[in-house]
Amino acid sequence: MTNLLSQAGGPIRITNVSARDVRFPTSRSLDGSDAMNKAPDYSAAYVVIETDHGPSGHGFTFTIGRGNEVCVAAIHALAPLVKGLTLDELFADMGAMWRKLTGDSQLRWLGPDKGAIHLATSAVANALWDLYARLHEKPVWQVLAEMEPEAIVGLVDWRYLKDALDPAQALERLQDRQNGRAGRMATMRADGYPAYTTSAGWLGYSDEKLKGLIRKAIADGWTHFKMKVGGDPADDLRRAGLIRDEIGPDRTLMMDANQVWGANEAIERMAPLAAFDPLWIEEPTSPDDILGHARIARAVAPVGVATGEHCHNAVMFKQFLQAQALSYCQIDAGRLAGPNEMIAVLLLADRFGVPVCPHAGGVGLCEMVQHIALFDYIAVSGTLEGRVLEYVDHLHEHFVDPVTMRNGRYMPPEAPGYSTEMKRTSIDDHSFPDGPVWRSETH
Repeated sequence: MTNLLSQAGGPIRITNVSARDVRFPTSRSLDGSDAMNKAPDYSAAYVVIETDHGPSGHGFTFTIGRGNEVCVAAIHALAPLVKGLTLDELFADMGAMWRKLTGDSQLRWLGPDKGAIHLATSAVANALWDLYARLHEKPVWQVLAEMEPEAIVGLVDWRYLKDALDPAQALERLQDRQNGRAGRMATMRADGYPAYTTSAGWLGYSDEKLKGLIRKAIADGWTHFKMKVGGDPADDLRRAGLIRDEIGPDRTLMMDANQVWGANEAIERMAPLAAFDPLWIEEPTSPDDILGHARIARAVAPVGVATGEHCHNAVMFKQFLQAQALSYCQIDAGRLAGPNEMIAVLLLADRFGVPVCPHAGGVGLCEMVQHIALFDYIAVSGTLEGRVLEYVDHLHEHFVDPVTMRNGRYMPPEAPGYSTEMKRTSIDDHSFPDGPVWRSETH
């Protein structure tokens, strides 16, 4: 690794950590609209980690508009933890790197491991992993998939997790999965990772727009569709019937309430919706209510319960899994603090036999989380059973290395890095509040 961290000018050093408030006006077309978030503006607190004579690292966390500036301020608070360090100091031990980011005693008082500071930690950690993979001249998913099991276990902070999964057990499970890794990598490159689309199911879309989008998606090879619920009960039933009629009995339907119900209401509302054979109900209640999710899961079975996009950290996921409160684990690449923490959740979910179906959509979440899903299949779970990755057809044109879809599947990215670099023109045009896209509304 030493030759990667030094070039002709000597050791590579981080010279600057910059952050931009980038917002896209998706509320104007109601893209992303659901029962809880009626008019979101998909946004990114965007980080660039600059070096003196090496590549830059790019990363971000995802928000939906107001408050994005808080995450930008939190990134500035984290910057001194890495600014001025050589890459030798940071990257010699990627587990220690993550503990440095999450272990500052003063910043932890604002969390710990939750809220704006943890979102900002995600952005910085994502940028560091992007930089790390660029130095290796490989995509993040491949860097991770080619790691030895001991190195993967070393990425995780086990302090609060070993009561559910001992590191030695995790190592043994990873060693067992080494057989066939090369074949699974080849399968992904040939066939891609299975996905589902949410692009047709936003709550604010008209029936005609919804039907047109579903028909186009079917023509493009999609077999899994997610709709938003949690509005008027009668309208939920009507739209569910419309979508089921469009996709037919053999394609898969999922439902997402985006936290809008209480536990009792979730059970009541899902009783009639179960007639449309949904695979899961996503975020049926408060994302913090672990026992509420467990009660809902028992009541609505065989419909599964999916959650995780608002789960703060690996400890919460551990408790969800221990309580049998979720059937599908939905990690989020902009909420958990980078690949290290997501790998911890992958290992826990594998231990409990729960498939990981990452949350994506947003702006750039598809670009990032595809790397984690690929790594999960190749090195951790070794199976695609019960696994499907969310896809939303919004804003990919703003990325240097956007996702590639084929017949409803993610094709593995091959460019070095984490697929996180935005185009400079997109950043400048959508910077809030002074970018051209926003200037007329904010001045």
